Amino acid sequence: MWQFDYPWVFLLLPAGWLAYRLLTPYRESRSALRVPFFTAMSRAVGQEPLQPGAAAGRWQLLLNVLCWLLVLVACARPVTVERPIEREQPIRDMMLAIDISQSMETTDYTNANGERSDRLSVVKAVVRDFIARRKDDRIGLIVFGTGAYPQAPLTLDHASLRLLLDEVGIGMAGPNTALGDAIGLTIKALDSAKEQEKLLILLTDGNDTGSAITPEHAARLARDHGIVVHTIAIGDPQASGDAKVDLATLQSIAKTTGGQFFRAEDRQALQQVYATLDRLTPHKVKTYSHQPKRDLFVWPLGAGLLLLLFAHLLALLRSRLAGRRGLAVEPQP
Repeated sequence: MWQFDYPWVFLLLPAGWLAYRLLTPYRESRSALRVPFFTAMSRAVGQEPLQPGAAAGRWQLLLNVLCWLLVLVACARPVTVERPIEREQPIRDMMLAIDISQSMETTDYTNANGERSDRLSVVKAVVRDFIARRKDDRIGLIVFGTGAYPQAPLTLDHASLRLLLDEVGIGMAGPNTALGDAIGLTIKALDSAKEQEKLLILLTDGNDTGSAITPEHAARLARDHGIVVHTIAIGDPQASGDAKVDLATLQSIAKTTGGQFFRAEDRQALQQVYATLDRLTPHKVKTYSHQPKRDLFVWPLGAGLLLLLFAHLLALLRSRLAGRRGLAVEPQP
């Protein structure tokens, strides 16, 4: 469909008629030779002097009206409105915080082939599948050990995110577990995010042993910033030292922020955890509709210019022909 973006321009349509009625006609003064016997001379050569006829005046008036109308149509900006274009934008920002402390090298998990594997390798394989299912979410990655570090910023480029996930190795961030620092770093990473839903999935197999901020305090700060934290425990609560997972702390973090706590004792349980999270945090997108417009003002504007050009060429041709006919007339004896 097509429309005028500025239809009020047509209110200027009477301006041309007012100018025609109120403004004085244009007259040009020229030097001339007054001949007292001009009438007798014109009769002798068989030609009558040209007079501005009514037909020429009507033709010029019609030309002016058409040109004025075409200019107004161009100024009203005619456009064609094309079909709306829709695009999707995520309304959720999600951070994954993965423990890569020394205890993650424990080989008490099995991979997809049923072979014994360390915890981190199994976690990375399951997380990779989880990322593939969250194509409409902006996802970032944080790794933590003795300290917490951003491995990947929030991004929709999940292919690059999976490559950065593959580069994560055990002990890269130190042998200890800085659980509170990982939550604090997430708060900082999500602080500038404009989306309403902010989510952290925290996965660890140990307890907090070296954070600058306690996990409980970090959880309260996350709640105040509108961040929901889901915690996943994959360690052994009966172990000792850093390898002992603190189930009570992880449960408290999830409860404080409105998230859920999960136990993942093997690969199958870990897959079920992420399947549950996928149902808890369904895909939600904003749909934006934009109707592109294509300008058509060049057509009436071009038609007006061509009409004026044609009228001037026609007037020039008529004057040339009239001059040649005058030269070809011979005086009668």
